[in-house]
Amino acid sequence: MNDRTLTKLEINREPMARQVTRALRNAIVTMQLSPGEMLSEQDLARRFGVSRSPVREALIKLSEAGLVRVLPQRGTQVVKISRAGVEDARFIREAVETAVVREAALKASPAMLAELNASLTRQKRAQRSKTTEEFLALDEEFHRLLAEAAGRPAAWQMIEDVKPQMDRVRFLDMTQATPRHIVVAQHVLIVDAIKAGDPIAAEQAMRQHLSEILRSLPELAAQYPDLFELEPEASPAALIA
Repeated sequence: MNDRTLTKLEINREPMARQVTRALRNAIVTMQLSPGEMLSEQDLARRFGVSRSPVREALIKLSEAGLVRVLPQRGTQVVKISRAGVEDARFIREAVETAVVREAALKASPAMLAELNASLTRQKRAQRSKTTEEFLALDEEFHRLLAEAAGRPAAWQMIEDVKPQMDRVRFLDMTQATPRHIVVAQHVLIVDAIKAGDPIAAEQAMRQHLSEILRSLPELAAQYPDLFELEPEASPAALIA
């Protein structure tokens, strides 16, 4: 962990543990804290300028999200990326978000369509001018707006609970494998289908969009083997079956 990774938190009304959780989650997703890296409660508390209590609470939350694991007598370790975990998260996310865009195509208000268009405009402007972290934030905003357009804000909250493993691959993907203009073009197709009131086309566009990670995942795992967990080999019996 280098000195630029984490900085002291600004004092605001948000609970300190929540601030620490968000800051650590972002550092893990954006690879500022590398898979396999050991974390120290004391060191994190010093870097954030807080007591150990909110750091401990944040690490528990991140452990529940599958981003860190507690190793007895050793400390806390950033979990390596699990391909199976990523595929599971994508499967759940596809089930939820295809349902979201179907409903959005049937009930999105003119005001929500205007917000989606504004989001697309921000993404297009950010294709070259923003960092990967900033572009990823715009991508998250877009998917949250889709849930709001469908009148299902709780759907986005559910997605946020299951997607942490997927987020790290999406960060690598936007950095290495999938150009930003492709992501934006896929978002445009989704919004076009919603504007047209075509739930089938909206579902197909979302399914294609979320399938992109299945193409890039093997490439990224081969390119960055140290970031990924070793996948268990199939047993001879399984292969015969």
